[in-house]
Amino acid sequence: MTINTDNLLESILASLDRVDYIRAEEIPDIDLYMDQVTSLMEERLKPSARHEDTDKILTRTMINNYTKNDLLPPPVKKKYSREHILLLVFIYYFKGVLSMGDIQKLLQPLTEKYFHNEESTRSLEEIYETVFSMENSRAQEVKEDVKAAYERAGSLFTDTEDEEEAGMLRNFAFICILSFDVYMKKLMIEKIIDGLSEQRQPKKKDKKQGDTNG
Repeated sequence: MTINTDNLLESILASLDRVDYIRAEEIPDIDLYMDQVTSLMEERLKPSARHEDTDKILTRTMINNYTKNDLLPPPVKKKYSREHILLLVFIYYFKGVLSMGDIQKLLQPLTEKYFHNEESTRSLEEIYETVFSMENSRAQEVKEDVKAAYERAGSLFTDTEDEEEAGMLRNFAFICILSFDVYMKKLMIEKIIDGLSEQRQPKKKDKKQGDTNG
């Protein structure tokens, strides 16, 4: 994702247009070996990478770590199903914001209820498509938020006579506004995950009245 600092806002908005996700129908119906999985993820998600030439979207080590930390169910005979890949896409987006522990807490209920579960009333693929169907409308909302933040930052430091200095300070303010937004949303996500984790923990049985020790 390349940003032109000479035309910052327009370049950011254009970069957001290039952000995409892997649609379920683009995932092969056959199970894939690890190298095929990493190639698929690289091909489809590379445009959203910070440094397209050097950044790795997914590696063998990453996949093994996700399995080791219970973010991803283990492969069957070294092959990964469509549902594995759906989970890997979720992990890809979550890992930029959340710890591996929080991602595990968030995905565990989904894997337990929907992963390779033919008796479930809905599929993991249906959940995936429903969530990502909001992509276009949400992307437009994000663009409007970015525009507002940019305009707000541009109204600051008007008393700075040096234009280069003023530009540097406004860019810093712009980044601070965006960062604060991310920080606040991250706090909310963590609180929600903590609440969900507490709900899943078995409640301790209250001792009956009259029970005595010994």
